Amino acid sequence: MNSPEHAGYVEREARQWLLGGLMLALSWLPPVGFGAGLLVLFVLWRDSPALTLLILFVGIVTRGVPGAPGPLPGRAVRPADEPELAALVQDVAERLGFRRPLLVRIVPGVRASLGRARVSGVRTHVLLLGLPLLRTLTEAQLASVIAHELAHEQQVSSPRATLLRYSRAQAAERLDGHFRPLAPLAGALLRASQPVLWRAETAADADAARIAGTAATAEALRRTALVGSVFEGLGETWLSQLAEEESCPKDFYDALDAALTDPHVARRAARAVAEDDALDPYATADHPPLEQRLAALPTHPGTPYGAAPLVLRTAATVEAWCLRQVTGHEDDETAADSTPVRLLGMEANRRRQLEDDTGPLLLCLATRREAPEEAVSVALDAVADGTWPRLARRLEPSLRRAPAALRDRLARNVLTAAVSRTLVGPLRAADWTPAGPWLDTVLTSPDDGDVVVDVHQLVGEALDSGDPGPLRALPTSAGPRERTV
Repeated sequence: MNSPEHAGYVEREARQWLLGGLMLALSWLPPVGFGAGLLVLFVLWRDSPALTLLILFVGIVTRGVPGAPGPLPGRAVRPADEPELAALVQDVAERLGFRRPLLVRIVPGVRASLGRARVSGVRTHVLLLGLPLLRTLTEAQLASVIAHELAHEQQVSSPRATLLRYSRAQAAERLDGHFRPLAPLAGALLRASQPVLWRAETAADADAARIAGTAATAEALRRTALVGSVFEGLGETWLSQLAEEESCPKDFYDALDAALTDPHVARRAARAVAEDDALDPYATADHPPLEQRLAALPTHPGTPYGAAPLVLRTAATVEAWCLRQVTGHEDDETAADSTPVRLLGMEANRRRQLEDDTGPLLLCLATRREAPEEAVSVALDAVADGTWPRLARRLEPSLRRAPAALRDRLARNVLTAAVSRTLVGPLRAADWTPAGPWLDTVLTSPDDGDVVVDVHQLVGEALDSGDPGPLRALPTSAGPRERTV
């Protein structure tokens, strides 16, 4: 006779199979339904070109079907070239009992993941490690990241778990389109299946803590989130703005490392991580929020790995390859069209101005005001009377097509960026000075050098509370301090 524990396990397993099947069917329903409708039209109106309809139907239905596998991502790491990194991966794998073929490849972004591939006819696991993480994390923290990925694969390698992850990804992808008739049902299925994936993540975190220690694992989680936020917030902006100028930053990764040490950059990145964690209306996030993961970590001393980052022996070659990938200069011809520049060698004002500078112009156009102070004043009036989402839609018309559950948060981001960037000009004219070398919207008061104001944060808080008072109190005139926006 089966025990209650076994019966519960079977029930949970059957439920996961059912959830995976339902989400997969749901994700295919719109294209299949549309294709069936086309076939009905073809039957009713035989003069329609059958071949065109058939091609259209096949194209719609197969849009989400993966094609033939392409080349492996990243740059291969050979044990002979990087013996220390190879030894660390091997040591972690042995401690976890992970005895499957394993390749290591370095990618240019902030990423750590484990996938499967067939190499020379052999089924192999491929561990991808982002160069920013290799440069930033200590050996112990990197061991924790590696342990998490290997342990996670052990947790979710069953066909049932694979189906659940794939079907969730397909259902989430359907929510990104403009036409979302099945969003309520998809959201319910995603919410029902999310705890399964979150349990697997926290279990992998626990294994990582057992291998590398709780302290190293906690710091690895924090640092990975922080580096990812700075890479997306600052790094991608640098790349985009310099590409428009037909330039490329030859010290991109050095500049990223330097920015990570700035406390203003770190605080803004931490806020961005917390805001992203809180924004999950359809339960598409496969990872629990950072604070929840930290709170769930068990206490383990771990293995005494090193307290400094591993030094790659081929660091210069790897960095040059990664830089070509992030700048899009993958061959000599495209690289020749771009002027190399050094971010760390730039004058500080020039570097700060690499942030998106279209906000002031767009805000003036949206508010129909010529002076930045007047445009900001109109925006703050909209904050006070609650009509700011309408103003945000004038700034970014595509917000009208965003999912309703995301629209207000996206509108907040658009208006926060535009108002904060616009307000910087009047504040700088009133003798406010930049508080650091990286962010244009963090300023020091002209009256008290100990008073530092993050204008971007203040605008966001005003939108959340509906109270623009703290922003209006900022003096924006180089003359009498009574004048405010």
